[in-house]
Amino acid sequence: MIASLTGIVTEHADKMIILDVHGVGYGVLVTSTDQGVLSAGKEAKLYIYENIKEDTYDLIGFRLKTTKHLFEQLLQVKNVGPKVALSILDIGSDERVKESIANGDVKFLQTAKGVGRRAAEQVVVELRDKVGVSVGAAADNIVHRGGIETQDEAIQALVALGYSDADAHTTLTGIPKDLPLEERIRQALKK
Repeated sequence: MIASLTGIVTEHADKMIILDVHGVGYGVLVTSTDQGVLSAGKEAKLYIYENIKEDTYDLIGFRLKTTKHLFEQLLQVKNVGPKVALSILDIGSDERVKESIANGDVKFLQTAKGVGRRAAEQVVVELRDKVGVSVGAAADNIVHRGGIETQDEAIQALVALGYSDADAHTTLTGIPKDLPLEERIRQALKK
């Protein structure tokens, strides 16, 4: 099992770099962010995930252990393979991806190549409580946006229905908070 590789980056090709380790060139798939930071001719250490199947042997590398851990969490989601997991990691920083999962931001996750609504929802459902970020990015601090609290049950209901956190806030703006929860949600859905 290869846990990490340290060598000189010799080439960049699409989503792959060639890492020369003592004369052996390893083709390593990397995220767009990592590829942008890994310069040809420079030494790099990558934490490796081996994707071994009957007809495939891919090395997937990460500059940070935390990124590799998030990648492995994504792989635990039903119907998410290495290519989809890498695609999700390409849409933002680790923290942004974790926040979008914790907040149920399905629309943001759908911006990843090859990720449809069902896959994005599945990622949220299976990883929401596992990514280590509290809902609203800070559940202890109630943040007011447009006069609406982020821990508002109506917002949580809209997020569960697939709205992003921002869209839920925008949709609820102007709807009186003293209305029953069901009525607020009904009016928001009419908008």
